[in-house]
Amino acid sequence: MVRIEESWKAHLEAEFEKPYFRQLSEYVRREYKQSTCYPPGKLIFNAFDLCPFDKVKVVILGQDPYHEPGQAMGLSFSVPDGIALPPSLQNIYKEIEQDLGTPVQRSGNLTRWAEQGVLLLNATLTVRAHQANSHQKLGWANFTDAAIKALSDHRDHIVFMLWGGFARSKKYLIDAKRHFILESVHPSPLSANRGGWFGQKQFSRCNTYLAEQGEKEIIW
Repeated sequence: MVRIEESWKAHLEAEFEKPYFRQLSEYVRREYKQSTCYPPGKLIFNAFDLCPFDKVKVVILGQDPYHEPGQAMGLSFSVPDGIALPPSLQNIYKEIEQDLGTPVQRSGNLTRWAEQGVLLLNATLTVRAHQANSHQKLGWANFTDAAIKALSDHRDHIVFMLWGGFARSKKYLIDAKRHFILESVHPSPLSANRGGWFGQKQFSRCNTYLAEQGEKEIIW
């Protein structure tokens, strides 16, 4: 039994029965027993648990959980209270402040976004300590692609924020006629400092679209 929020379970239950997911589950269980992995097991599906299927208003797609101690919490780009802000999140906050003209909370814990309807989804949900992308080829992408496709097919007027080449490669899963897609370079310093991240006003554009659909804006 996969412990995941009930509305998501209803939309993704077919995935749990597929051979790839059974193999994935077995491998991940073994990895967590034999090695240090992140996030903690109870937080693997945290993005889904905090943001039920019918409550999703925005999707922010990351690639891989943070792989150093104390950082990963099952939400893309997010770190727990008291943990130093990673460089990408620093740039996200800078752009929000420039875009909206309002200061952002200094904690990197983005649970407050998730509870407002922002699905903070990593394409790969687990990682071995100190080894970025170490679980990337286990099959997680099949599962998270199915989640994106389910949202695209069964919901309307979601904002998909695709940052960087990897996230943008998932665009084919989204029906652009039903949803609003915002694309940019990745907020990491390596990409953002070359241009294409700052000044895009994605957060105000997101909120304008939500308001036009009669949805409550996100308090970023």
